Amino acid sequence: MASHLRLHLAAPPPLLLPHHRRRLHFRPLARPPGGGASLIPARARLPALHRLLLLSRARAVGGGAEEGAGAGLAEGEGEASGLVGEDSAAFRLGDQSVVSWAYFTVILAAVLVALNLLWIDPGTGVGTKFLDAVGSVSDSPEVVMLLLTIIFAVVHSGMASLRESGEKIIGERAYRVLFAGSSLPLAVTTIVYFINHRYDGIQLWQVQGMTGIHELVWLSSFISFFFLYPSTFNLLEVAAVDKPKLHMWETGIMRITRHPQMVGQVIWCLAHTLWIGNSVAVAASVGLIGHHLFGAWNGDRRLSSRYGEAFEVLKKRTSVVPFAAIVGGRQKLPKDYYKEFLRLPYIVITALTLGAYFAHPLMQASSYQLPW
Repeated sequence: MASHLRLHLAAPPPLLLPHHRRRLHFRPLARPPGGGASLIPARARLPALHRLLLLSRARAVGGGAEEGAGAGLAEGEGEASGLVGEDSAAFRLGDQSVVSWAYFTVILAAVLVALNLLWIDPGTGVGTKFLDAVGSVSDSPEVVMLLLTIIFAVVHSGMASLRESGEKIIGERAYRVLFAGSSLPLAVTTIVYFINHRYDGIQLWQVQGMTGIHELVWLSSFISFFFLYPSTFNLLEVAAVDKPKLHMWETGIMRITRHPQMVGQVIWCLAHTLWIGNSVAVAASVGLIGHHLFGAWNGDRRLSSRYGEAFEVLKKRTSVVPFAAIVGGRQKLPKDYYKEFLRLPYIVITALTLGAYFAHPLMQASSYQLPW
C-alpha cells in the first residue's frame, strides 16, 4: 500500500491543485565555515528531500497538514505506517480544554431549550404543525413514516452536499450551526413518530416469542453502534466549539468498512424490523437504508473532491462491504489493530449503548408524552 505514496527522486515534484496551491519555501543547506561546498554527502540528504516531497504532495491533495490527509498522526507516523488519512477515535486528555468543554455544555443546554421552545412545545413550537402538514398527505402511518424520512434525508444530505459552498459564504462554524439547526428538529420528529407508531400498520410476521430472537436483536443493535462514523466522536466540532473540518479517516472501524455509519444503520434497521415485523418498521427501514446508501455515494464524492489522489489511495485499500478489503488482501491490518478500539470514544459508546438499552422504557414514556 505504501507504494502508492512513494515518489521517485528522479521525477519532478507533483503539481499543486489550483484550489490548494501553496508556496513552498526551501531553506538553503548549511555550509561549513569558509563558504566551501557542503561536506554532507548528497545521498545522506535524500531522506529529508523524500519527506519534503511527500509532505508537499499530502498538502497538495489534502488541503494542508492541519486539515488534510495525515492530520492527527504523530510526526513521521503517517509516513512510517503508509496512512494517507487520519487516525480515528484518537483522544488525548492533554489536548482538551476545560473552557471548550464548558462552552460545549452551555451550547448543548441552549440547543435543548431552543429545540423544546421552537419545535417540540405545541404552544410555541412549529413541530406539531409540521407533522400535521405531513400527516395530511395520507392516513397511512407507513406513508407518513416514509415521507418524514425522505424530508430529513433531503435536508440532511442536501446541506452536506452544499457544505463547501456554504462555508465559503458564512464560515465553517456558522454553517455547522445552520446544518444542525435544520437537521436536528427533523430527526427528533422522525424518531418520535417511529416510536409512537411502530406497532401500527400491518403485521407481517411475529417472531418475538421464538428462542434466541431477542438475544440476536439485542446483540445486532449493540454492534451497530460501534459502526458510528468517527466524526460523530468529535463533539466539540459537532457543536462548532472547535472549527469543523471534513475529515478523511482511515484507522479503527474504517479498516473494516469505509462507510461505517451506513453499515451500522443497516444492521440496526434489519434487527428492529425483524423484531417488530410490521409494515411501519419496513417503511422506516426502507427510508433509512436508502438515505444511507445515498450518503455513502455522496460521501465518497465529497471526499474525492476535497482530497483528490489521497482519497483514491484510501479507497483502493478500503471497502464499502464490511471486511471485503481485508479478505481481498487490500487492507493490511497491523498486529496491534485491537488498540485502535481501546480508546475512550469506544468505551463511551459501549456505556451509552448499554444505558440506552436499559433506558428504553424511559425513552418510550417521554415519546408518548409528545402529540406526535
